[in-house]
Amino acid sequence: MNFDQARANMVEQQVRTWEVLDSRVLDVLGKLPREDFVPPQYRKLAYADLMLPLGEQQFMMKPVVEGRVLQALGLSAEDSVLEIGTGSGYLTACLGKLAGRVHSIDVIADFVRRAESKLKRLDLGDVEVQEGDALAGWSPGRAYDAVVVTGSARTVPEHFRPWVKPGGRLFMVCGDSPVMEAMLCTRLGDETWSEESLFETDLPRLIGAEDPEELQF
Repeated sequence: MNFDQARANMVEQQVRTWEVLDSRVLDVLGKLPREDFVPPQYRKLAYADLMLPLGEQQFMMKPVVEGRVLQALGLSAEDSVLEIGTGSGYLTACLGKLAGRVHSIDVIADFVRRAESKLKRLDLGDVEVQEGDALAGWSPGRAYDAVVVTGSARTVPEHFRPWVKPGGRLFMVCGDSPVMEAMLCTRLGDETWSEESLFETDLPRLIGAEDPEELQF
């Protein structure tokens, strides 16, 4: 399979047509080998318009959604980023190409180990991956220019908000399946935020944010 051609087709036929026009984002997506981050059995589907299973009931986002996420954050080479949910490590790599510093956490130790191995092979800047549960006691101890959450929840957990600097952005998918909203929350001041719904999508829950089972009568 010609992955270079598949990658170019993904950018031109999927990502760009979904209103991703940021040249830096398109350049990163057009160069990073997404096929190296998907599970081996799905390698030939690396550039398909699909969510791909990663195991542990987790999924890799569609390329078009990844493109919209990266564009929405509007990252500069000086920005610091916190990623909650490393997953495959592909979005982590993209963030590493666009920002100055990336700190990524995942609750699944195997995901962290695999992502670290793959990220070390790339020419990235300051990228750190570690095991941590953002919903159960883990805290970064600092604030970032951007926070991106790669799983959904009904609403943005309130304790995520102090992790965003004033003027910074938080991206997260909120709501209920099958129609959720991709939200960009911008911190305007200590307690003041603006929130913008960017597009509709459907994303599995962040581990720990699953909906309670409904009682059956």
